[in-house]
Amino acid sequence: MTAREQLQRTLELTRLERQADLEYYRQKVLLRSLHQRVEEGTTWYPVRLKEDYIGTGERLIIEVERTSRLEAPHAFQSGKSVNVFCNASGKPEKEHVGGVINYVRDNQMVITLNSEELPDWLDDGQLGVDVMFDEMTYREMELALQKVIKAEENRVAELRETLLGERAPLALAEKPTAQNEPHAGLLNGSQLEALQNVVRAADVAFIHGPPGTGKTTTLSRAIVAIALAEGQVLVCAPSNAAVDVLVEKLDELGLNVVRIGHPARVTEHTLSKTLDARIAAHAHFPELKSLRKRMEQLKGMAGKYKKRFGHHEKEQRRLLYEEARLLKADADLLEFYITNDLLNSAQAICCTLVGASHPVLRGRKYKTTFIDEAGQALEGACWIPMLRAERVIFAGDHQQLPPTIKSAEAARAGLAQTLFEKGIERHTDWSRMLKVQYRMHESIMAFSSREFYHHQLEAHEAVKSWRLRPHQPPVEFIDTAGCGYQEKQDPETLSRFNEEEAQLLIRQVEKLVDEIGPDAWMEENITLGIITPYRAQVDYLIKLAEASAVLEPLHKLITINTVDAFQGQERDAIAISLVRSNDKGEVGFLADIRRTNVAMTRARKKLIMVGDSATLGSHPFYTRLIEYVQAGGFYISAFELST
Repeated sequence: MTAREQLQRTLELTRLERQADLEYYRQKVLLRSLHQRVEEGTTWYPVRLKEDYIGTGERLIIEVERTSRLEAPHAFQSGKSVNVFCNASGKPEKEHVGGVINYVRDNQMVITLNSEELPDWLDDGQLGVDVMFDEMTYREMELALQKVIKAEENRVAELRETLLGERAPLALAEKPTAQNEPHAGLLNGSQLEALQNVVRAADVAFIHGPPGTGKTTTLSRAIVAIALAEGQVLVCAPSNAAVDVLVEKLDELGLNVVRIGHPARVTEHTLSKTLDARIAAHAHFPELKSLRKRMEQLKGMAGKYKKRFGHHEKEQRRLLYEEARLLKADADLLEFYITNDLLNSAQAICCTLVGASHPVLRGRKYKTTFIDEAGQALEGACWIPMLRAERVIFAGDHQQLPPTIKSAEAARAGLAQTLFEKGIERHTDWSRMLKVQYRMHESIMAFSSREFYHHQLEAHEAVKSWRLRPHQPPVEFIDTAGCGYQEKQDPETLSRFNEEEAQLLIRQVEKLVDEIGPDAWMEENITLGIITPYRAQVDYLIKLAEASAVLEPLHKLITINTVDAFQGQERDAIAISLVRSNDKGEVGFLADIRRTNVAMTRARKKLIMVGDSATLGSHPFYTRLIEYVQAGGFYISAFELST
């Protein structure tokens, strides 16, 4: 297929994904009763309004508290769009206002409202919060894809043909030296090579960063080098969390950074870098605030005139509104000046891929756009910032988690293959893989290195031999084959769980804590992650850990969650429950071996895996994993533990 035909196909698959996502939302929210939504975690109701206040950027913020179903899991997380509604009138959701979640902790939720005034009905009680469908993301992806398809004889068309067509990437005529970057000397050989590859690329370059190899460090150094050379760069990633990591790094390295995005969607550390916060800190902001305050006063005075009044009162009201309108025009002009002053002086403008369509960035062009975590980014989203760029630098790892796609049909038809993956396979000359990893013991690393990275990873001297304790083996695989630990399926969620396997894993973790000593564990702040691919197993493991006299006191050091939640994270010790155990040898979700790669490579000093080799052995990847642990002396039969 030609580049245009490929993009047309991607556009069709993106629309298919939108339909699947919307249908999922319809089924889970729109077609459910209030009671069902509460039970399924897509609605909090009733909630109590704890407080309201003005936050960053003069935005209204409310804090609410869930007052029922306190232990129930839910679909709310920071950055999600929500609908706050009032049920007091007897007509469900008659009154409502949109907003964005700042954060959710336990049963507290902080929401920034998309409103200039606090709704009167917030005091009426019977409040609730619904999760909302993200329409804007799909709209922006479709618009971007359509523009790229139509592009002719311009830079966008050249990038399209380079990444998807027959045009070969070019090098810059003048090659800047990476040593211009003040921190380049701190990089290892493969990192420096990746940096030099970036600075000489005229079209595209790829930084392939396997787990623990310092991808973010290398990328941030590359961003600094290019920003110093070009004056300003655009830095993007698919998630707010990934953008915030880069904002912190670039700020530490001394760049002037402006973070574009809703203040509710950024971390506390990067809040001061948001455009809203920078506007509030600008020298001319007091003048802007004064104009707005006077404007509101005039509107309030005009609004006091009743419907029945004479000519004089009518004229007075008209004059007040006219003056308010003129003040608003002055305020808008001043805000435009402040915003442009901040954006023009920024060395790095940072936002999500979809955030690159923000109105304040309209008409702006960049010599270079950086896209981090590109292995998790949908192709349509990547083209949004690329429409503004002369060249693009991708960073990521296509051997870790792929993009989240709800339509199985779209995923199978190619939507799951990212632009990063397509580009890195086509243009190997412009890709550099980072090879020294600084996270894990060499025995934890070795299997992933062989399976995913062509045996090219090497453990840095500082980490290659580290363990929790000298006598502790770095890897353990506990085989439950023949134990009769059969998986089960939750009839409502269809998620899998395996009670006996979960109990065995918790016993092994308790044993590990006892061997080290709970006091030593606390003093050394040893972190532990318990990972499983299935949500139902997560819920069961959490119950077991909370009921454990050994683990409960250490709960602040223990995280239990799915693989997706651990992407980009690491722990001193990781315990993995693989769950699947059945007579048919079905591995289901585990067939996406990249997820297992992510799970295994979160561990620094200790990796425990629990699974049924009789079931797992039906897949060649897990057959090789079992052979690896047997050859390394890391294999334990569950029968040995019971004797």
